[in-house]
Amino acid sequence: MKKYMVICAGLCMTLAFTSCGSQKESAYRKAYEKAKAQEAAVGAQAVEETTVVAPVTTRPATETTVIDNVDNVSVRQEKLTVVDGSGLKNFSVVVGSFSVKANAEGLARQLRNAGYPAQIAFNSGNNFYRVIASTFDDKASAVRSRNDFRSQYPDAWLLFNQQ
Repeated sequence: MKKYMVICAGLCMTLAFTSCGSQKESAYRKAYEKAKAQEAAVGAQAVEETTVVAPVTTRPATETTVIDNVDNVSVRQEKLTVVDGSGLKNFSVVVGSFSVKANAEGLARQLRNAGYPAQIAFNSGNNFYRVIASTFDDKASAVRSRNDFRSQYPDAWLLFNQQ
């Protein structure tokens, strides 16, 4: 008799737990479908509002000028402390960021072996060691250097040192 009561109690508990799960799942499904419908409605509305046709002007190829657009390049600003190196100028090219100092030292060693004046700087705000491949006084030189480094380090970026 006790065995039957235990089995029945276990069966009732199993049914109770499984029925609650399906209700939660259906509630999540309804909320997801509602959010997707709202997203689709807003997306369609945004496309309708932003359709603009700009007039096209053409110029002969002899009048084309190439402009080095340095001002559109994004630059991060951080306050750094030089850990290993001779010092930072205003703009630097960062090729690696590490939370472990030994990893930063390894990349800096590789860069120095390749002939670059690599430095390591520490950002105490987010506890990252930045490996700096080169540093410059002006932004244009830093942009050119960053573009050169991107062939080997695609995630290279510019840093403005807040002093």
